[in-house]
Amino acid sequence: MERGAELELTVDSLAYGGAGVARHDGYVVFVDGAMPGDRVRARVTKAKRAYAEARAVEIVEPSPERVEPRAPHPGAPWQVLPYERQLAEKESQVRDALERIGRFESPPVEPIVPAVEPWRYRNKLEYSFGEHEGELVLGFHRAGSFEQIDDVSEDVLASERVNELREAAKAWCRAEGLSAYDRAEHGGFLRNLVVREGRRTGQLQARLVTSEGDFRADAFTAAVPADSVLWTRTAALAETTRDGVTQLLRGDERLEEELELLGERLRLRISPDAFFQTNTEMAERLYSIAAELAGLSGKERVFDLYSGIGTIGLALSLRAREVLGIELVERAVADAIDNARLNGIDNARFFAGDVRTAVRPLIEEAGEADVVVLDPPRAGLSQKVVRRVLEVGAERIVYVSGNPTTLAPNARQLADAGYELRSVRPVDMFPQTPHIECVALLSRA
Repeated sequence: MERGAELELTVDSLAYGGAGVARHDGYVVFVDGAMPGDRVRARVTKAKRAYAEARAVEIVEPSPERVEPRAPHPGAPWQVLPYERQLAEKESQVRDALERIGRFESPPVEPIVPAVEPWRYRNKLEYSFGEHEGELVLGFHRAGSFEQIDDVSEDVLASERVNELREAAKAWCRAEGLSAYDRAEHGGFLRNLVVREGRRTGQLQARLVTSEGDFRADAFTAAVPADSVLWTRTAALAETTRDGVTQLLRGDERLEEELELLGERLRLRISPDAFFQTNTEMAERLYSIAAELAGLSGKERVFDLYSGIGTIGLALSLRAREVLGIELVERAVADAIDNARLNGIDNARFFAGDVRTAVRPLIEEAGEADVVVLDPPRAGLSQKVVRRVLEVGAERIVYVSGNPTTLAPNARQLADAGYELRSVRPVDMFPQTPHIECVALLSRA
């Protein structure tokens, strides 16, 4: 098999991550842009001894299950699958990862929790500026390309208000004649537009990311229908919205949001670069499940590792004796402390530190915990972090995972050390995409 070769393939199933799985004379080919039942013409992009990767360039014969997409959207590749089939695939992939990677026989996977809203659910969108045929465009990277940007006029994962804001920003920038950043030549001004929406508070925030330079910031602020407007200037060569200096042009730097958890309403302030689940309605479901599986009675000490802005920890504090959180990003820790104060919560404390080195000092200061809550990045836990978690000596571990293929080996490591995998509940945080979130409970055997 050579790179660039074109094959006609029939797709049998879906792999984790969303690629279709086909076979060519017994050789496995992962096909991006293809669904089970499709007959496609695919071009090989990578070839290895055991498998190849390819991209569908033509649907020769569509699967009987295929449905028409609402609108072109590289961030919603599964919108061609009926929603019930999406749910079934995700639940199946969680079970498969635990069996195949985690070596769990008949893992305790519960039925997946469907999304409250399968469309227009995202509370944060990052759009990229580009040029097409001499005209400024604002949208998403074309699949497989870091240079080409496809214009978006209708984002089916964003609310109507976010769509209106994006179009207003694009129209103003076009009228001003501003140039887009060239990702190959590293010239040009406009880079990204980041929009955040408080789904419960109704607040809208727009952050324009540009290269070094100047523009009519006051006029831009007046042109976009947002409660707060920020401007980030960066000299970074790579496309990133995290580097640079951010200036507040209007409103408050932090977005306010509310969550209904355990019968209480939590009010949260979120800094521009802080992580917050991009589906507010399903974040409420996810964290409520985590609290349910934690089995709190009001007497427990909880360690919240990877605590972020404190969302899970503050929710658990409503039913725990004490919550202690560790988070690497100092600005997120400041948000967590402020959010505890904002909600009148005095039994939750948050500390800046790396989980690998901060757990032992926390145990020395506070003692062992009854419950550990983990919400790590999608890469999962390193072996060193797993060892630190074991040193806590908790009766129960609640693991919130955005990647079942890293949850599975971590769960196996914990199980081999004396914990039992009691429950895994998939949650569809990201409809129309292959991403899967789940909450697992492990308890001392």
